[in-house]
Amino acid sequence: MVDTKVVLSGWEIDNPVIPASGTFGYGKEFSELYDINILGSFSFKGTTLEERFGNPTPRICDCASGMINSVGLQNPGAKHVLEKELPEMDKYFKKKVIANVSGFSVEEYAETVEILDASEKIGLFEINISCPNVHNGGMAFGTKPENAAAVTKAVKAVTKKPVYIKLSPNVTDITEIARACEDAGADGLSLINTMLGMRIDLNKKKPVLANKTGGFSGRAIFPIALRFVYQVYEAVKIPVIGMGGVATAEDVIEMMLAGATAVEVGAENLVNPYASKEIIEALPLAMEKYKINSLKDIIGGAHNG
Repeated sequence: MVDTKVVLSGWEIDNPVIPASGTFGYGKEFSELYDINILGSFSFKGTTLEERFGNPTPRICDCASGMINSVGLQNPGAKHVLEKELPEMDKYFKKKVIANVSGFSVEEYAETVEILDASEKIGLFEINISCPNVHNGGMAFGTKPENAAAVTKAVKAVTKKPVYIKLSPNVTDITEIARACEDAGADGLSLINTMLGMRIDLNKKKPVLANKTGGFSGRAIFPIALRFVYQVYEAVKIPVIGMGGVATAEDVIEMMLAGATAVEVGAENLVNPYASKEIIEALPLAMEKYKINSLKDIIGGAHNG
């Protein structure tokens, strides 16, 4: 009997498979298709302090082996999530969840986390630092070590729950950002967020997305995400949640060998709503095939050769 359990900063989950924020909503629609309690956990819709309508449409387009989105963090705001969504979630998902948080200033990040921290349903915070810093000319918090560290410190000051910082791949040296977050007190890291991409409509001869560019995700970015996870694992001592193009049980194992403690499934959920379920069901067989008794034993295994 293989052991699929893993531990994220003291929180043991049944398996490492976690649907990624932005691809699973609050889980309700998926719970109508299958019992989502099979999941290790899930990261719910990215939440900001105030309600956001998001970017103008069109804001999603297909491309080979992936998709590009520019949804713009559409969400009902932190107080609504605390008072409505989290209590409702408890009816169909009995485990703790991951709260994905975004903000446009250091203060907003801290205030949003402080509001959501009141919910016992949240087991871990995942802080998206790809948002533009309105006090620094629109530059994303995740592109400079000092900005990433400032957000980390502010969030850690308002919660005792584990704080994982979600890193952007759109930087020169991701390990520099990772170390800055670790030094500032981060309990772990999530990577990677989407890459920047765009498509052009040949008939209209203009960008497909109203926002021109968006986040590129899907199977095509898996090798890139794997490389980032491998590099960051060597740079820090805190746990890593790996994501980016994960679509199979073999991808999960590969991510864990690169250094991930848990693995998030993103765009694949939008292609196949049963994707996370199927990956979990296939995981024990894949472990047996590759002679793996416990997933905890293989974390970072590719660094030992």
